[in-house]
Amino acid sequence: MADGDNKSSNMLAQETAQLEEQLQAWGEVILAGDQVLRWKKQWFPAALIGATTLLFMLIYYLDPSVLTGLSSSVMLLCLADYLVPTLAPRVFGSNKWTTEQQQRFHEICGNLVKTQRRILGWWKRLFELKEEKPKMYFASVISSLVAVAWIGQQVHNLFLTYLIAIFLLLLPGLNQHGVISKYAGMAKREINKLLKQKEKKNE
Repeated sequence: MADGDNKSSNMLAQETAQLEEQLQAWGEVILAGDQVLRWKKQWFPAALIGATTLLFMLIYYLDPSVLTGLSSSVMLLCLADYLVPTLAPRVFGSNKWTTEQQQRFHEICGNLVKTQRRILGWWKRLFELKEEKPKMYFASVISSLVAVAWIGQQVHNLFLTYLIAIFLLLLPGLNQHGVISKYAGMAKREINKLLKQKEKKNE
């Protein structure tokens, strides 16, 4: 058991080091984005919502086709991949990195690797469920897809994408400031109260 844990830890450290090496050119941008997403300043949430709203209003106004939108997105990614490694050191000054910044960059890369592993684990468990309990697998998958299709039919697709984007962008800050844990704890307490009331009624 200990050998398995050590092997897993070594693989995690190796994958984290590889990701750090791959993202080194983006380090300054990643650290700046991390500060924004974790709300290091009070006005960052408003800036995130405002910038996202402006972007989606522009998309709504231009109303590009799927092919145009996809091509434009890939083009912007290619430009960023080319320009960011060149301009970032001049803008941020990579020689000014502190030990704390390096440690935070290491933590971010480690969290990305853990998230990737978690997603792959969920995907693997889904296929294990398909093999072990095919009826439950198809029932849960089909019901989930039907629910998503119904929501997509009721809400405009661009507005729904906007809401999802806002939620994902605010999620790190909500988690950092304990908002999610606070309301999750409140919901858990309310559920426990309801369960206890139900048990008393049954008695």
